Amino acid sequence: MATITGNQLIGFEEHQGIGITFNAVNAATGEKLPVDFFDTTEDQLEAAMQKASQAFSVYKKKSPEQKALFLEQIAAEIEALGEELIEICQQETALPEQRLLGERGRTCNQLRLFASVVREGSWVGARIDTAQPERKPIPKSDIRLMHIPLGPVAVFGASNFPLAFSVAGGDTASALAAGCPVIVKGHPAHPNTSELVGKAMLEAAQKCNMPDGIFSLLQGKAYETSIKLVTHPIIKAVGFTGSYKGGKTLYNAVQKREVPIPVYAEMGSTNPVFILPEAMKKRGEAIAQGLAGSVTLGVGQFCTNPGLVLFQDIASQTSEFSVTLSQAIENHAGGTMLTNDIYNAYNNGTEVLEKTDGVKLSSKSKVASNASPMIFETDVDTLLKQPIISQEVFGPSTVIVKGNTKEALLKAAEELEGHLTVTIHADGSDIVEYAELFEILREKAGRIILNGFPTGVEVCPSMMHGGPYPATTDSRSTSVGTLAIMRFARPMSFQDFPQELLPDELKTDNPLGIMRMVNGELKR
Repeated sequence: MATITGNQLIGFEEHQGIGITFNAVNAATGEKLPVDFFDTTEDQLEAAMQKASQAFSVYKKKSPEQKALFLEQIAAEIEALGEELIEICQQETALPEQRLLGERGRTCNQLRLFASVVREGSWVGARIDTAQPERKPIPKSDIRLMHIPLGPVAVFGASNFPLAFSVAGGDTASALAAGCPVIVKGHPAHPNTSELVGKAMLEAAQKCNMPDGIFSLLQGKAYETSIKLVTHPIIKAVGFTGSYKGGKTLYNAVQKREVPIPVYAEMGSTNPVFILPEAMKKRGEAIAQGLAGSVTLGVGQFCTNPGLVLFQDIASQTSEFSVTLSQAIENHAGGTMLTNDIYNAYNNGTEVLEKTDGVKLSSKSKVASNASPMIFETDVDTLLKQPIISQEVFGPSTVIVKGNTKEALLKAAEELEGHLTVTIHADGSDIVEYAELFEILREKAGRIILNGFPTGVEVCPSMMHGGPYPATTDSRSTSVGTLAIMRFARPMSFQDFPQELLPDELKTDNPLGIMRMVNGELKR
């Protein structure tokens, strides 16, 4: 079994804490867990920065194969932690064993996915335009372009995914794949889990002969640590998954830097679901059952939880939907949320909704022992007048928004802010009748789902997990899928370089065998 010390992991060194301590809490019982953790000191943060800077000069020169083997070794080391990781993570999060086993699998699979991306190599987007010395009136130079790593990256662990969006999660995996050292700020809700995974990563780094400083894990609850981390001149990009308040705070802090850097903050959304008349008429009951499952999945603690449901209020078509949804919510047992703070925030958010003029609580769990699933109802006019209804309430609730006309639904769609997802349930004539709605919603989210539900984000090359502000701070990027690697790289051109000075990716004989664009034509 790995020993949890509560120390800061600064490259290959462990730094003991000083000062005020904090402890993880057993999410199910509220009891403090035994290991004391400390806030990162300024000296410890500076040590991590210097190591990361030195590591970058070495790591960026590693071959694609060496980087791929490193990512694969991280996955193997995480798996080698076995039951201990799952047991400790359960204590800190109250998430069920099967959920955590699946999340561990996702974490390791995405590490291996990025290893395959790095090994194949075409992600660098190599472009070659060969010289034309005889061109008139001006000769053309030989120009070659590829993406190169930005430098050390700061990553913030998320509360709701203690493995897949945390220490070795997607941001870390994609940054390492791009060639960037990573400094992770662990989430204070699961520091024991974070340390276990952090030590597994450092074990992999040493086995793969990676430079000291390729990875560091900083722990703590102090707000100042996060600000100092993202504003340090050595950090070249930031990856964040969490609340709007947290992401916007980091983004604002970075804007004050002398040298700008990108901040990729995924800040959640209410992920509107539109149910069109023909779909409601044909399968309202099935949609209601699926919606109830989506709202309550994982006690509603997903950034893709459907928080708004909009449809035309046609009594003859919607009654079956409403009855089925109410029964499903009333009979759902609810569950324990990740932390007491998240639970309190959920209760506060639902209380605000219940007190909002024009909003009523229509259904609530009758058997919940902790976080109670809830359904609220309002109309389009109220939604447009009360922006607070559109704000995310993190947990197992949603707001039904009824419109009297098609035009009312279109107006509601036009007024939406940016979201991670939007969902449309449509059958038959809905597709033609509501073509305008499809066009409107394309501008409102990073992913449109047809006849499904937003919870569940597939890790694959075509996944876009991002969206227009305020869902994220950069709608051009994704935090899930292989395209995530591009967040931590920048394009660079080499003009009139001799072959021996070019990176392998750009040499004429293509020693890596990658796909490239040569004089406007894609080829290997």
